[in-house]
Amino acid sequence: MTVAFLVAPEGTEQVELTSPWQTVLDHGGTPRLVSTELGEIRAFHHLDRADPFMVDAAVADVSAADFDALVLPGGVANPDFLRTDPKAVEFAAGFFARGKPVAVICHGPWTLIEADVVRDRAMTSWPSLHTDLRNAGAHWTDRPVVVCTNGPNTLVSSRKPDDLPAFDRALVTAFAGQPAAA
Repeated sequence: MTVAFLVAPEGTEQVELTSPWQTVLDHGGTPRLVSTELGEIRAFHHLDRADPFMVDAAVADVSAADFDALVLPGGVANPDFLRTDPKAVEFAAGFFARGKPVAVICHGPWTLIEADVVRDRAMTSWPSLHTDLRNAGAHWTDRPVVVCTNGPNTLVSSRKPDDLPAFDRALVTAFAGQPAAA
């Protein structure tokens, strides 16, 4: 299973990238870092700069057809940047169009709101996004993890770094048994 991790050049919450990344590896998957440009991205620990990570592919050069699933880590700046990038939004929307599972945490749902794919979906997020999600038609609830199968794909959402153990378990279950990307 090949899993895309879509991130901006700066601002991804590091633990929300590294924890699910390691979970994918631990379960025999292949994580790939996708960003708006090639080179390095810079993760953050809250508002402080953290480690760099090498990008595997530019979002303009890949599509949802190339992957089995998508993870959207959070951090405030990361999805705020991604939701203004048409290629990133189109890439995320492609997983919904193809019925492929998506896992999103923290502020990550901003990208999905821009992609117009959250209407009638049960979700959670960082608490400050609840109004944004409700205004976009999602059914928001304050729980560590929400798995929604009511829609074109399985959508796993989570609130914050403290919820990563539950998020990681849920994404493993959601991603299991997916047919390999063509």
